[in-house]
Amino acid sequence: MEQLTEEQLDEPTDDTSGEAGAPAAATRLVRWEDFEGAEPELAAAVRARFEAFRHHVLATLRRDGAPRVAGTEVAIHHGDLTIGSMWRSAKALDLLRDGRYALHSNPGDGSMEGGDSKVAGVAVELTGAARDRYVEEVDPPTPFHLFRLDVAQVVHSTIHPDGDRMVIHSWRPGRGVTRVERR
Repeated sequence: MEQLTEEQLDEPTDDTSGEAGAPAAATRLVRWEDFEGAEPELAAAVRARFEAFRHHVLATLRRDGAPRVAGTEVAIHHGDLTIGSMWRSAKALDLLRDGRYALHSNPGDGSMEGGDSKVAGVAVELTGAARDRYVEEVDPPTPFHLFRLDVAQVVHSTIHPDGDRMVIHSWRPGRGVTRVERR
């Protein structure tokens, strides 16, 4: 695991296209199961945060480029991190237009027990056989949109056992886990 300084965390990365409002073409994306296979310990901690509560916060981009936040439910289904959405909802239309998202786990009671998790990447609408299988197994209210959340970055933050600092684990495809401690 690489240890980064706070200055290195603030350095620009090569994972954005540089164009405002354009999907990040240079971003490397993976499915949830690929992240889980690469970093099972971190994936288990993040998954636990998303399974601890039903509702989480999803950020999307509105047509004018401004952020939009909405509540959402998250599930891991056949190796994919997924969300459903009411048909033609604002968040669904945002994701259909520009799939970039950020997902923040429900922080719970504020104690930081179990940590705090965030995932960012690009959402892809699932149709055809993948959607049909989901409908068969989950029986969601219809009509609806189903999105697979491809992963570009995962961050899991905890309080150090000494209680005097944050411990931040960050993962990107091909770069492995980095760890930063902040007081």
